[in-house]
Amino acid sequence: MKVTAKTRLQYKIQHSLFIVLFLACIGFAGWLSVEYNIRSDWTKGKRHSLSTNTLQLLKQLPEDISLRSYQADEPALLKASTEMLSRYQNNKKNFSFKLINPDIFIQQAKADNIEQHGQTVIEYQGRQQRISSLSEQNIANALVRLHRNNKTQLLFITQHGERNIKDASATGYSQLASHLTNKGLDVKSLNLLQQTITPHNTVLVIGAANQALLVSEQQKILQYIQAGGNLLWLQDPGVARTNEPQQTIARALNIEFINGIVVDNNPEITRMLKLSHPGIIPILEYKRHPITEKMQYFTLFTSALAMQATKNSEWISTHLLITSKNSWSETDDLFLGVEFNPQKDTQGPLVIGIAQQRQRDATEKMSSQRVVIVGDTDFLANNQLGQGANLNFILKTFNWLAEDDKLINIGDKDAPDLQLKLSANAASVIGIVFLIALPLFLLGCGGFIWRKRRRQ
Repeated sequence: MKVTAKTRLQYKIQHSLFIVLFLACIGFAGWLSVEYNIRSDWTKGKRHSLSTNTLQLLKQLPEDISLRSYQADEPALLKASTEMLSRYQNNKKNFSFKLINPDIFIQQAKADNIEQHGQTVIEYQGRQQRISSLSEQNIANALVRLHRNNKTQLLFITQHGERNIKDASATGYSQLASHLTNKGLDVKSLNLLQQTITPHNTVLVIGAANQALLVSEQQKILQYIQAGGNLLWLQDPGVARTNEPQQTIARALNIEFINGIVVDNNPEITRMLKLSHPGIIPILEYKRHPITEKMQYFTLFTSALAMQATKNSEWISTHLLITSKNSWSETDDLFLGVEFNPQKDTQGPLVIGIAQQRQRDATEKMSSQRVVIVGDTDFLANNQLGQGANLNFILKTFNWLAEDDKLINIGDKDAPDLQLKLSANAASVIGIVFLIALPLFLLGCGGFIWRKRRRQ
């Protein structure tokens, strides 16, 4: 191609236009980066983003949220705190936060009753909640408490050998009480002989009693049910069918208990979940209900009691917890071994959890009485509450009973890839390969190369 003055001019024009367009693109990209903020979280479980549950909670809080966090003047800590709180600001425009040094702003720290670094005050609609440290879990719990205008009372009946909400031992309920309190619920013990109960803004909790209820106590519970009070009944096998006061309450709720202890001797499930006894029952699938909606993990129940709902037009019953078809209700002593006897035992699938509703008042179509019956008390104990989805299930159950339907699906976020769980065989193989076989292989290769070079 012959280069002329005209082609040189065209080349210069093209070159100049390219530079202008290139610089314009760079400038436009810079403007976009200033005007718009786009983040992408590729971690498993989205650990660097707000969970779906937290986003749901923020949508239910339309008013302004302000947060004051009192932090030490440490650049790394301030950067991490700012990054975390910015996630809330990115998803809620009327969320504001300040990071305050309590050693400098002493008067403001005193006004907020700050006693140590890390404490944070969250305000919503003129109400305050204080948390000890910044985390999505702590902030979510504080926001849930602020969301509840009137605290629902959870009244645990006592004086009959029930589990104690202050008992920190393996079989106690102290951890359950702590979780419920963090969610803004008012957890209390109730002595039926000394105290009265009203159905308004209350959930009554009946645990498995080792001693029979007195007639006066039974009457108070029946009056509470007849008045439309919400109820959680936790019942173990054995006592239910022999305790006449509890049978009277069961008839009022149109529930019949099935004799025996539910067992599941499925070797595949036992091996997969590493269960130590057939009396430990896993629930792997759930019926459709607001409590069990979006539940993806199994729940575990120990020595559970089966039940069935009798037909009644007043109550709408949902079978929440259903065992597998391989289960049955064992009437013989478990220490003698488990074997299905068609003459005495009841074949599965069996129901160990039922949710019931009925309309309170014909004039209030949206108001319904809510009752949940679960055939086990062990799954809420301190040593079992963290197994599977036990905690998530009971928190959603109490939210439903407290008629906080919007909060039912707000739970805790797990990071599924924080731990590497290996079977004993897999761990042995990895140990043999990397600690023995691979070093021997490298040592052999080195010896072979050394010997070959020495011969040369």
